[in-house]
Amino acid sequence: MKSVNRNRLCRAEPAPKTGIVHLGLGAFFRAHGAIYIKEAMAQSGGDWGVIGVSLRSPGVRDKLAEQGCLYTALELSGQGLKSQVVDVVTSVLVAPEDPNAVLQEMAAEATRIVSLTITEKGYCRGGGDTALDFEHPDIKHDLRNFAPKSAPGFLARALEMRWRQGLRPFTVLSLDNLPSNGQLTRQIVCEFAAQIDPDLARWIETECRFPCTMVDRIVPAATEELIDRASSISGYYDTAVVAHEPFRQWVIEDDFVDSARPDFEAVGAELVHDVAPFEHMKLRMLNGTHSALAYLGRLAGYETVAEAIRDEGIEKFIEALWREEIATSLDAPPDTDLNDYAAQLKSRYQNREIRHLLEQISMDGSQKLPQRILAPLFENLAAGKPNQRLLVVVAAWFRFIEIRSKNGQSGLNDPMDKQLLQAASKASNDADLVERLLQVAPVFGDLPTHRIAGALVVILRQLGNFHDTARLEGNRQ
Repeated sequence: MKSVNRNRLCRAEPAPKTGIVHLGLGAFFRAHGAIYIKEAMAQSGGDWGVIGVSLRSPGVRDKLAEQGCLYTALELSGQGLKSQVVDVVTSVLVAPEDPNAVLQEMAAEATRIVSLTITEKGYCRGGGDTALDFEHPDIKHDLRNFAPKSAPGFLARALEMRWRQGLRPFTVLSLDNLPSNGQLTRQIVCEFAAQIDPDLARWIETECRFPCTMVDRIVPAATEELIDRASSISGYYDTAVVAHEPFRQWVIEDDFVDSARPDFEAVGAELVHDVAPFEHMKLRMLNGTHSALAYLGRLAGYETVAEAIRDEGIEKFIEALWREEIATSLDAPPDTDLNDYAAQLKSRYQNREIRHLLEQISMDGSQKLPQRILAPLFENLAAGKPNQRLLVVVAAWFRFIEIRSKNGQSGLNDPMDKQLLQAASKASNDADLVERLLQVAPVFGDLPTHRIAGALVVILRQLGNFHDTARLEGNRQ
C-alpha cells in the first residue's frame, strides 16, 4: 500500500490584515485572483487579506480551516510542476450558517473591495425590462428578510448597512465571465436596492464603483491524483489544493472607490479604461471554443479539452471557427493579433497536464451560450458573414440535451435543466427538437430564430447520435 504524506500546512506567521471579502471561494479565485493579491502585497504592501465566503456549502471552509486557510497552488505544464503556498485567505464564512456574520464583515470599514466568482447563475439575472429576476425564490426571500441568501442580496444589504452608518461604499469587483460584468452587477444591485429605499439606490449608483474585468486562467477540477502529486512536491497533504495552467490574464477597469486597491499592475494585471474589447475577445475565442469543445467532444466520447483538441477533425473545426467566424465578429483589443491569440489558445488547450473536464465546461449552457455563441452567430448572420460552424455548436448542444433527456443520465447541471430536458424529451424527430428548444425564451428571447431553424435540422441529421467532426469539416472543404 502506498504511503501518504499526512503533514498539514500551518501558518508560521500572522495572517495579513483583511481588506477584501470574496463571495464564492471556489478553485478559480484561489488559483487566479488570490495569487495576484498575494504577489501585489509582496511587491507593494497593503492590507489586502481575503475573507472568503461560501454562499452554499461548507466544503471549502472545512478543508481550509484545519490548515489556517493556507492552500497549495500547483502549476501544471509540460515543463514540470511548480508548487506554491497561498496565504492571503484569512478566514472562511459559510453564508447559510450565519448570514449576519457575512454582512458584518462586508459592512466593516476595513473592507474596501467585495469581489465575486459566483458563476453566471449566481447573479439571479432577469429578462426583458429588468436585470434582476424578481421571481427568483432567493430574491423574493431577500426582499422580505434582512438576512439574505443571494449574492445580490448580500451586496445590497451590506451597502445599506454602510449607507446608514455614514461609511463610504466598497468597490464591487466581479470576476465572472459575463459581458460588461461590472455594469450588469451595478444594475442588478441598484434594482434590488431600489426596492429597499430609492435613496439607497441613488447612493450606490453615484458613490459605489463596479469596475468591469476580464479574467483568464484554466483551472481544472481537483482530483485525488492531483492531491497526491501536490503532496509529493510540497511535502504537505492538502485537500484544498488548486491546479492551474501557467498562463494567466486579468484586465481591470481602473475605477475603484477612493482608488483603493492592491497594486495589481505591478504584478502583471492590465489596468485599462475600456475592458470591452478584451472581454469580447476572450468570451468568444476562448469561452466560445471551450463550449464548442465541450458539446462536440462529449458527443465524440472524449472527457477532456486536451483529448478533444487532439482529434484531427475537431482541431480543424476549431481552427476554422476561430479564423472564419469568431475573429471576424470582433474588433481586436489594442496591440493584439487575433491569429496569434488563437494560436496561443490552441497551445493552451493541448496542455496534457491540464485535465479540464468537458463535463465541467458543459454545465450552465443556457447561461453561457447566449454571449459565447449566439451573439456572434446572429451578428454574423445579420452582416452576411460565415456562421455555419457556430450553428454546428448550437446543434451539438441540442443533441447533448436530447441524449441527456432520453438515456437516463443525470441532468444538465443547468439552472434551466427541467425546461430544456422536458422540451427535448417530448421531441419526436430532429425538426421537432429544434422547434421546441428554440422556444425556450430565456435562452433565445426575441432573436430571429426562424432564420436558423432549417439549418439546425440539417446539421442535426449530419450529427446523428454522435459527432463525426472530420466528416462535417470535410463536407465544407
